[in-house]
Amino acid sequence: MRIAIATSLVFATAGLAAGHRHQHHHAHEKRIPAPNVEVPRADTPTVTVYELGGRLISEAECAEGIKNGTLIFADGGDLEPVSSSPTPSPEVHNNQYKPSSVPERSTSAAPSSSPEPEHTPEPEPEPEPSPKPRPHSDSGHYGSSGVDRDFPDGELDCDTFPSEYGAVPLTYLGLKGWTGIQLPRVSNSRGYDNIFSPTSGGCSEDGSYCSYACPPGYQKSQWPELQGATGQSVGGIKCRGGKLWLTNPGMSKRLCMKGTTAIDVKVQNDLGDQACVCRTDYPGDESETVPLATFPGNSYPLTCPEADNYYNWQGKQTSAQYYVNNEGIPQEKACRWGSASEPVGNFAPLNLGVGYSSGTAWLSIFQNYPTTNAKLDFSIEIIGNDGGYDNLSGRCKYSNGKYCSGENYNICNSREGCTVAVTSGEVTFKFSHD
Repeated sequence: MRIAIATSLVFATAGLAAGHRHQHHHAHEKRIPAPNVEVPRADTPTVTVYELGGRLISEAECAEGIKNGTLIFADGGDLEPVSSSPTPSPEVHNNQYKPSSVPERSTSAAPSSSPEPEHTPEPEPEPEPSPKPRPHSDSGHYGSSGVDRDFPDGELDCDTFPSEYGAVPLTYLGLKGWTGIQLPRVSNSRGYDNIFSPTSGGCSEDGSYCSYACPPGYQKSQWPELQGATGQSVGGIKCRGGKLWLTNPGMSKRLCMKGTTAIDVKVQNDLGDQACVCRTDYPGDESETVPLATFPGNSYPLTCPEADNYYNWQGKQTSAQYYVNNEGIPQEKACRWGSASEPVGNFAPLNLGVGYSSGTAWLSIFQNYPTTNAKLDFSIEIIGNDGGYDNLSGRCKYSNGKYCSGENYNICNSREGCTVAVTSGEVTFKFSHD
């Protein structure tokens, strides 16, 4: 389910609660009429098919099999029966099986039965405190290059991750660098349906759409014209005939493209530790996997899509949504599917909304509601040129569980958030403890 915005605000609260669908619209303080822009949501319906031995089984049968240990997901996402001890089942989100990790069987040898001589252990030295993460001032640590190179259409093998053409490899997700893989089982004039999303393996099966992250300041440029038949979004390049092909060469012949250049949008980290911001992989499987890891004392470009020149969902323009995790949580844990047991990933406490249309950028801070009521453990303020507010339509700040606007930050709420508009210059989300 997505929310189409009318006139009060570009961005609406969006979130995912495991196993539930939510339909909420939260009006923000109206300052400048906003265009009709569509906000990506993590809880868009995606149809998952469960197949065992060539036979389709129901989701209930699959869930029961995983629960009682008679079925597991093998490499490549296929179901197979289990003949030994059961494997604990991970969380199921949005009808897609998305474990954060796969338990490994122990391969260590059994301890020797020979008795060992007794000895008095020496006292262990005091452990040294872990060093703070080293600050990063550019995007070079993201493991990709060639962001401004044209992609060699139809030349790379499907099992080659295109990091030399700007795509950022995220190997910790278990998909050989890709952020998500979608394999439609049904295709007709209405669109794709029965879209299978494997949780391991790479982009090797013919017909797969393979999505990827881009460096800070850039965003994915590739998605097919044909989209989901029931509202699913599909994104990435395509594996066809064993080779990787662009799906939207009319938009760009490169894998990554910049957002708007009319406004300079940034994130500034004035904290004592790293803080991760995770963009929804949209269009795609809409997981929170596109990372921006920020470190103390540095500022980073935050991609702001230009709605007139980016993805449209069912004819509606779209913006970007980011999930902000608590201070100190590393990227590998922050930018992936989480669970209600901990406020990370899609259960992160707070969202940022960013978009540009018709000469105006809209920036929002709001609670990740109804997914979670958790409170972010640092403050975020939207500031303008030279740290001031002159080029902003108003003020917007999160601090201590409250989202406040007004000249003196005297208009506050705990969920709906706040929004500002800007038509020129710089605008920064400042992370700090105040």
